[in-house]
Amino acid sequence: MAAELVRGQNHALSERRVRITVSAGTAVLALASLGDERGAVTGPEGIAHPGASDLPGVEVPGGSADRHRFAVDLDAVADEVHRVGVLLSLPPGGPGRFGAVAASHVAVTDMDGTGLAEYTLTGLEGESAVVALELYRRQGAWKVRAVGQGYAGGLAALFADQGLTATAAAGLAARVHASVAAPVAPDPVPVAPDPATPVTPVSGTPYAGTPGPAPTPVASADSTISYSHPRRRPTATEPPEPAPRSAPAPEPGQPPRPVAGDASGWSMEERLYNQVWGMFEDLARTVAAYRSAVEFADNRMDRELDEALSDPRHRLGGSGNAARDTARARREELVAQARAVLDRDLAQLVAESEVVEPALPAAYARWDNPVWHGGRSAALPEESPLALRLGDLYLPERPDLRVPMLMKLPLERGLWIDNGRTGSEAAMAMDTDRLRRAAMDMAVAHAVRLLAVHPADRFTVHVIDAAGAGAASLAPLVRAGVLAGPPAAGAAGVTDTLARLTKRVDLVQMALRAGAPEDLPPDVDTADQLLLVHDFPHGFDDRAVTQLRYLADEGPPVGVHLLMVADRDEASAYGPLLDPLWRSLMRLSPVPDNHLADPWVHHAWTFAPDLPPQGSRVLDQALDRVAEARRRARP
Repeated sequence: MAAELVRGQNHALSERRVRITVSAGTAVLALASLGDERGAVTGPEGIAHPGASDLPGVEVPGGSADRHRFAVDLDAVADEVHRVGVLLSLPPGGPGRFGAVAASHVAVTDMDGTGLAEYTLTGLEGESAVVALELYRRQGAWKVRAVGQGYAGGLAALFADQGLTATAAAGLAARVHASVAAPVAPDPVPVAPDPATPVTPVSGTPYAGTPGPAPTPVASADSTISYSHPRRRPTATEPPEPAPRSAPAPEPGQPPRPVAGDASGWSMEERLYNQVWGMFEDLARTVAAYRSAVEFADNRMDRELDEALSDPRHRLGGSGNAARDTARARREELVAQARAVLDRDLAQLVAESEVVEPALPAAYARWDNPVWHGGRSAALPEESPLALRLGDLYLPERPDLRVPMLMKLPLERGLWIDNGRTGSEAAMAMDTDRLRRAAMDMAVAHAVRLLAVHPADRFTVHVIDAAGAGAASLAPLVRAGVLAGPPAAGAAGVTDTLARLTKRVDLVQMALRAGAPEDLPPDVDTADQLLLVHDFPHGFDDRAVTQLRYLADEGPPVGVHLLMVADRDEASAYGPLLDPLWRSLMRLSPVPDNHLADPWVHHAWTFAPDLPPQGSRVLDQALDRVAEARRRARP
């Protein structure tokens, strides 16, 4: 019996050669895309459509019709292909939106017609293009996932979300529409019934109309988490690192055994990065499927209870109690089935986390990981890492399953660590002084990690602590001598520090515009600059606030980065002047807080900071290595 999927749910494929049948409520275009682990296609040639339907391993139907059939040979797709997407689009002159027609149904079968999985695309409204489902490679095995992600901007928005430039996406969409012929005769396949299918609580158009790649850097509940990073391209003189040794084949009927670094990438660091990204997406979609199934069960029970109460036969005949008991029993059965699927998928992710976490490099590893206590971390790296760990993310369905929250490097936006008490229940329950100390300790830990995972001369660190309230937390940085100077105090210190960094931004921008970055004045520090601001807005006047906003906006492209510790409510006296500043920074909290969202289904993820263990000297040890490396690097 085929597995009936809801949006976000995945199912293992037992066959490598499959057929995918689309039954739509109107004539649609059917396309396919071949993408990497992030779903990005290499270009227009990675998308098969009626005008160009030849892709290795994938046969795409032609024309516009209400039924289509794909043939997919997963053994024939290229090694770099990790996702095969099934895309549907309404042709020109049609209804214009999927919400105006009956829900489309997609079925996956083996070559003999035995059902493997099926999915009904519900919840669509104004969208005219949709990623129906995808076949994806995970730990050497192939799975099918119900996606149902629609785009009000049509095929152009869908193609842009899959990695094409806006120009290429618009051009390809125009060619696809131009290639549409008259509707073809439907395949002789029976139309699957339109069963009542769980309606996901998540919008089907998270990126509808968005012309560029969907994920954006994290901000707040108000924002999404991006695990994208600059791709490292191989060079002729730099061979790729060897792939990790595969785990022994699993027992029949058992899931594949996880292996650290089994994702794609040119180095082990990049493969681990992409594997974390895959775990993040799998957890998001798995939990979305469970929540959707529970909501469906609740809605069906409510509907059946209403019918029982409105039927006079139940009221007069005394059978109302039995009808209510039956409705509740059905609900519990559906929830139990959904929970069993969730527990299965979570167990696999827990097993993967247990092998991935110990293998992470220092930039991605928790402070209690042995990599920070000697051995591999004894010397500073010669190259910058791809990303930096800021903490952990988890969902209430499995709080012990933590996904590393990685921020891509170089830093494209600053960080704001909220030391106020209005952010979460945990913050409200904590003493104000303890909360402020925890926020500053967290900022210092991030600064130390940044220094310790980069070459010795990569970062220069400045500190503004106008009132001197952060002295205890800053002591390790001061003692190690890794700061550009003593923490700036008072209004004069604030003014001087901001003036110097603003001048550096101006000079580097002018040099870059002139095409002569090597002609900078000799007194300009060419290292990246990190400005740690504590207790904002103490010591800041209007001019200083304007300069801080300028550094936040213009600094990152020229290597000036901002790390703020502040209470937004205390800074509200500046009114809307600071709103652009807050929006430009990524908000984090020194205590668990569920203010972050993923880019796929927009769950509210709880962020948990990663701080050194109580009583540990790991920060001092890391700073000692930084200081020693800098002494050796001096002429």
